[in-house]
Amino acid sequence: MFDRKDPIEPNARKRARQNVEEGRGFSVGGAFGGKGGTNFEFATSNPLWRATLDTLDFMVISSVDYAGGLVISDWYSDNNPDEAIKITVRFLANEVRVDSLKISVHKKTCVNSNCLVKKIDTDLNSNIRDKILKKAAVYVKTANDNKKRKKIKSAVTSDRY
Repeated sequence: MFDRKDPIEPNARKRARQNVEEGRGFSVGGAFGGKGGTNFEFATSNPLWRATLDTLDFMVISSVDYAGGLVISDWYSDNNPDEAIKITVRFLANEVRVDSLKISVHKKTCVNSNCLVKKIDTDLNSNIRDKILKKAAVYVKTANDNKKRKKIKSAVTSDRY
């Protein structure tokens, strides 16, 4: 099993505010001369977000809320107009861990224009989570390798001596 680092705040708005206060987010006040300390970490610099968007790139994304930690796809159907799925990814933490993501899949089935939507729990949930986590781990490793190379390069080309 794994040990959770710290408890995860269930309220998305409070979690977003905490991220901004800790310098892990973006605040409009900080961008225009307010209290500094933010590092302008947008979704593209967060490995979990990048991995999620890359994993779901075959689907149309209907809603993205970085502050609330949510990505919702539009209904997706693969050659069957009577069945479609919608995927929701909720981010519970910024760290690349299994418990940082909650994946929900809803299936819409239509018969004679009467549609029924229900949440399904299949292997698709865990397959999506695994794929996102693997991509995010690669992004983190690549970023760490690039940081090491920059440090080594700057030490070699230093004009201190």
